[in-house]
Amino acid sequence: MEKDLILQEIPLFMALNRKEKALLLQKSRIVEYKKGQIVYEEGAPPDAFYCLILGRILIYTKDLNGNEKPLEYLHRGKYFGIISLLTGEPHSVSAKAINDCALLVISKADFDLIIKQVPVLAVDLSRTLCRRLKNKDLHQKSIFESTIFSVYSSYSHAGKTIYALNLALSLKKETRKSVIVLDIASGEKIHSLPKKLEIDDSPKVFALEDKAKSDVREAKNYILASKFGVDLFCLNYQAEDDACRKKLNAILSNLVNDYHYIILDLPAAMDNFVFSVLNQSDFIHLLSSPECIDLKRTHHLVERLKAEFNFPETKIKIIINEYKLSKISCVEQKEFLGSAIFATLPKMGLVAKDRLVLEDADSEYAKAIRRISRQASDSCVGLALGVGMGYGFCHIGVLKVIEEQKIPIDVISGASIGAIIASLWATGRSSAEIMEITREFREPKFMWSLADFTFPSLGFIKGNKMYHFLKKYLGDKTFYDVRLPLKVVASDVRKKESKIFDEGPLVEALMASCAMPGVFRPFSFAQGLLLDGGIITPLPTEILFKMGVRKIIAVNVTPCRSDIVSQYEKIKEQLSVTYEAVKKREWFNLKKYLKERFKTNILDIIFSSIEVMQAELVEKEVQLADVVLHPDTSGMHWLELHRSSEFARRGEEEARKNLDKIWQVINE
Repeated sequence: MEKDLILQEIPLFMALNRKEKALLLQKSRIVEYKKGQIVYEEGAPPDAFYCLILGRILIYTKDLNGNEKPLEYLHRGKYFGIISLLTGEPHSVSAKAINDCALLVISKADFDLIIKQVPVLAVDLSRTLCRRLKNKDLHQKSIFESTIFSVYSSYSHAGKTIYALNLALSLKKETRKSVIVLDIASGEKIHSLPKKLEIDDSPKVFALEDKAKSDVREAKNYILASKFGVDLFCLNYQAEDDACRKKLNAILSNLVNDYHYIILDLPAAMDNFVFSVLNQSDFIHLLSSPECIDLKRTHHLVERLKAEFNFPETKIKIIINEYKLSKISCVEQKEFLGSAIFATLPKMGLVAKDRLVLEDADSEYAKAIRRISRQASDSCVGLALGVGMGYGFCHIGVLKVIEEQKIPIDVISGASIGAIIASLWATGRSSAEIMEITREFREPKFMWSLADFTFPSLGFIKGNKMYHFLKKYLGDKTFYDVRLPLKVVASDVRKKESKIFDEGPLVEALMASCAMPGVFRPFSFAQGLLLDGGIITPLPTEILFKMGVRKIIAVNVTPCRSDIVSQYEKIKEQLSVTYEAVKKREWFNLKKYLKERFKTNILDIIFSSIEVMQAELVEKEVQLADVVLHPDTSGMHWLELHRSSEFARRGEEEARKNLDKIWQVINE
């Protein structure tokens, strides 16, 4: 795997510029560890920064009897060993490969050099280091890594408390890890979360301004357990009391030893205390309604956080809560914000419940929270659908199994035929409904209903019929109409790089993604000509990895290289017409010939040539997938669209055969 791709996606390094990343590339190396091999042991001196590229790492300590006590299982993209590097203290835990692993490693000397030359990195690390080292000797660490989320809005009634509650419940449900919510209020305001978690109506509240409560260890006596598995801690503060800020920071430094996820439900205030807490957070979830005035407020808040606290934009997640009907489009909302929208919370039902992710799990609001929590906890599951024309109908069978087994898919990507099927599924059509659409190709001749031939300057099929076919089933839908995040991949001809579509009309994105070179005319956009996504990215796993998806299921329907070469040789042997003979034919006769001999035509030669190239590219893409489904398409041809049922059956068989692997990855 390429080091530059890994460095791009490590959260710690995402905000660095090109020169700084180049320094990291120069100073890093990839080291392989065998199953059971120790990376470092508890008590050993710090030697390097480690980031997991492939495999899984167990972080553990040992009890008095020498037995291993697991703290955390790390997967791709996680880094470790950094606190010991910064403090110079021995490792407080051990790290061991639990299967064959590849790690990106930066030696201590090189990491020290990087810290000196990259001040932005030093500032970012100082937050984590300061929080995790305060009061570290008060009690032994019981977890390896924790994440603090601040839920905040610049105005009242943004729905942040319900969101914080459901985010906490969803994190607990999806990860089965420890979660605590801090219900923070100013002055003597009443706390609402105890009632929503069905805890005593008169809970104990820790007053941060109370000078009698000087020992932060006393705070643990105020933590309340709920029957839903989420703990609650209610705190009050005085806005202008600096002691409140210091005491809360000390409490957070304790909680990171015991909880994997800490959710801070902050008041809608703009005082120094609130901004100080935001500065201690790993991520800030900012809630806003879709109204113009609220979007403007949120924009100004984001700019202030970046300017005054140097908070990277990647750590600020803007969430639109549609409890108010929007009078402007999603595109206009983004323009008002000046930033990307991380997620949208659909409007709740008329009889809304407080704990929607548990009590109304099928509601659109609950589904949105579930996707957010899975992404926040690095348990997001992505599905990549590869290219392959008729072979691509195998994807339908895979989707059938996913539906039947209720396998959670949080984001889907596709190229060419994979993009079409992904788009139909993401806009709400079931695998059975997609299968029904393929009935249009029930006879071989119907495949040619999509071909509108033209003078072959850039391609001998115009694509107008293809456009109308897609319009028939997708209409004017855009990427804002999908029920889960969708990424469509095309290829930029001039820049020689992938073009990722995640906004705008779906049909236009699909036309670009399906424009097979030499066959369809390239699709023209303002930024240039775009061709089939499979030219550069035949199996779009990298786009999922760049999004932060760490659990990827890839459906590769591209035949292996040896099969492609064998098939190509047969095509050459069967080809009964020479170039000179084709040249002498009238254009109408050539069209007729292509229809009659579709298995030995120029389309097949082009497609087979592309397949050879794609087979090489796929080898790189599959490295980023945790499970690769490769349906057996032997005895079938890429142009046999009328055999969609058989293709789908092959995909279904492959998915069922790998169900154990899929669930193992999802449940890690």
